[in-house]
Amino acid sequence: MKQDFFRANRERLAEATKGGVVVVPAYSQMQRGNDAAFQFEQEANFWWLTGIDAPDWQVIIDGTRGKSWLVMPHVSSTHQIFDGSLSSEDAKKISGVDAVIDEDEALTILRDLALKHSVVHAIGDSPYAEHFDFVLNPAPKKTWKMLERMFSDVQDCRRALAKLRAIKQPAEIAAIKKAIKLTVKSFEDVKVLLPEFKTEYEVEAEFTYAFRRAGAAGHAYDPIVASGKSAVTLHYNSNNQKLKNNSLLLLDIGARVDGYAADITRTYAVGNPNAREVEVHAAVASAQKQIIALLKPDLSIEEYEKAVEIIMRKALEGLGLLKKPEDYRRYFPHAISHGLGVDVHDSLGGPTKFLPGIVLTVEPGIYIPEEGIGVRIEDDILITETGHINLSAALPTSL
Repeated sequence: MKQDFFRANRERLAEATKGGVVVVPAYSQMQRGNDAAFQFEQEANFWWLTGIDAPDWQVIIDGTRGKSWLVMPHVSSTHQIFDGSLSSEDAKKISGVDAVIDEDEALTILRDLALKHSVVHAIGDSPYAEHFDFVLNPAPKKTWKMLERMFSDVQDCRRALAKLRAIKQPAEIAAIKKAIKLTVKSFEDVKVLLPEFKTEYEVEAEFTYAFRRAGAAGHAYDPIVASGKSAVTLHYNSNNQKLKNNSLLLLDIGARVDGYAADITRTYAVGNPNAREVEVHAAVASAQKQIIALLKPDLSIEEYEKAVEIIMRKALEGLGLLKKPEDYRRYFPHAISHGLGVDVHDSLGGPTKFLPGIVLTVEPGIYIPEEGIGVRIEDDILITETGHINLSAALPTSL
């Protein structure tokens, strides 16, 4: 992405916050083990506003004056030697900000802004945080607390950012298409090679090799390579089992290209699956086709969800699985769709209807623990002015 893209995004956010002050931090690196950090992955809102893919930076936006600053973290000489750092010149070139400043200069600017603005906008906690089974990155909370000491009111701007990011711009759609094209090609190659693979990790390695060889950042999320009964665990990613012959293999994988994610799932045959596995796969494939056909601009989200439930209930009934009300969510326990963009689970901004420019997944799945069968099929869909485009349609859904 060019700096004009990030500059325009900051201008759009300034307009959405009515010329207010916005402070958005990058993520901090997180500990992996002892004295080593995990490979860094940036906070999506910060990247969308700046293009900076380095830890502990901040962006300050003064919407009234139409100015923005990047705040450079202090990096010790030791860390410079071992890890390097992003220079102020490169940061300004990438982001198109007015200036790159140090942390002391940032405090001076923020104190001055606090004299003129009672409200500052920042990134708050996710409303779903209590359901997460991981520790939140500390950077947003640290910034929020710092701003509370300076401004009368700190307001969460995640909703405004989500609405802006939900409608994809042409450059974003182009990046998503590139990520999808690479992912589709890799799926095609892996399917041909499947008879040669003996383990889940060999399959994962083939995708990783293909993504990195093509110059992509790598996987947009931890890949799921689930053989046989492993597929009934929705986010299974151990990927360390032997492939079960004459069974099914669920692959949920997407490349990240130019900052944007693909997210595709296919369930393939390894050898000759039994009649029941073929039947379940056919039911999911049929349901997905029907659900994708629903999508169009101005379709109510509520009506979409109602129609999806009718389709999925019919699929489960056809398989003899819907014997009591709770069986619906027992065998289809996840949402049918999510947004797709910088985050693989991008927010759609809370719309009441589908709007042109939204990119979302359609991923019905049926999981039968007592039979050791899990099938999911997922495609990436762009809502257009007149209907929709299945961006991953080039990849067949067949076994």
